[in-house]
Amino acid sequence: MKEMKVPLCIPDITKEEVDIVSKVLLGGWLAHGKYNKKFEELFANTLGVENAITMNSCTGALEIALKCSGISQEVIIPSMTFVATANAVINSGCTPVFCDVDLATRNLTASSILEKITSKTEAVIVVHYAGQPCNMDEITKLCQDKKLLLIEDSAQTFGAKWNGKQAGSYGIGCFSFFPTKNITTAEGGMFTTNDNNLAEKARAIISHGIVQSHKKSKPWNREALYAGHNYRMPNPLAAIGYIQLQKIDELNKKRIMLAKYYNESFSKKIDGFIKCPHVLDSAEHVYQMYTIEVSEVFRDDLVEYLNICGIGASVHYDPPVHTQSLYKKYIKKDTVLVNTELLARTLITLPMYPSMTTSQIDYIVKSIGTFILNNEIVGE
Repeated sequence: MKEMKVPLCIPDITKEEVDIVSKVLLGGWLAHGKYNKKFEELFANTLGVENAITMNSCTGALEIALKCSGISQEVIIPSMTFVATANAVINSGCTPVFCDVDLATRNLTASSILEKITSKTEAVIVVHYAGQPCNMDEITKLCQDKKLLLIEDSAQTFGAKWNGKQAGSYGIGCFSFFPTKNITTAEGGMFTTNDNNLAEKARAIISHGIVQSHKKSKPWNREALYAGHNYRMPNPLAAIGYIQLQKIDELNKKRIMLAKYYNESFSKKIDGFIKCPHVLDSAEHVYQMYTIEVSEVFRDDLVEYLNICGIGASVHYDPPVHTQSLYKKYIKKDTVLVNTELLARTLITLPMYPSMTTSQIDYIVKSIGTFILNNEIVGE
């Protein structure tokens, strides 16, 4: 079998993005500028929300969501996430409460959240794992009933929908444009909300807490009302996002087609050895990642073998956040997140990006089949 190089991900960058960045650079306005506004307006319209604010990262958006909302106590989050979700909680002066996920979808559920609610709970951050939304009807109702702030970490799900409604539009939406995501700005994020007052406060806090004067007599008058940060996105990166956003439907369609090909290939050639992603009927999955489950007995060896074959396989996420040294103090000694800990031992993330070819998937599937054959692994 001839070896191929198949990276975990490749951002979809074309001449359009290169040309617009050159135009912005030569135009001389490199800080927050007109393309931020263009990107924000188009993003809000696409998502179906009142306000979208460009950010330096999804992490920054999560922090702003908590700080602007006055959250200071317990925030329920999954441990099945990138550590940035938890970092945003403690950096906002709050206490993370780690919650287990559903084994099939790897997402929080209303029932798992309910088990963690206490008198100190003020907010819930759901993480839509790998491109599939949580059951937002049930979670939204729970948060409304319990009067909890709902924040959606939608870093992995831009363009995904639950019952036809965009993920990230149910609560405060926080999005990532890291190069591995469904669209990219190299680094960057977006904060979204239907609350105009919250949006106004967020715009000030991400820009040093300054509210700029609109008085014609003294347009330079800028007064700091908050102890803010610099969480702004530069104009050239916003320009990339503006172009990328216009291609989101096309890019996600390609991901969905590739996932279908993965599923069909596995079912035909090595069925019984792996579990493909499980998609709920009401969910539109956009496959920011394509993840499979295998036996923990050979998971690590298989990832290593695929890497040797030139395939950029990885794991998301191992170790789970609640087991990491920084966060152990937030977990009671008898707490075990059974599903999260099992998934950390059994998941594999396989390459997924819009320019990927079916021949590359054939190579990945064949490589996994060869590993199984060479190691005399018996299927379930």
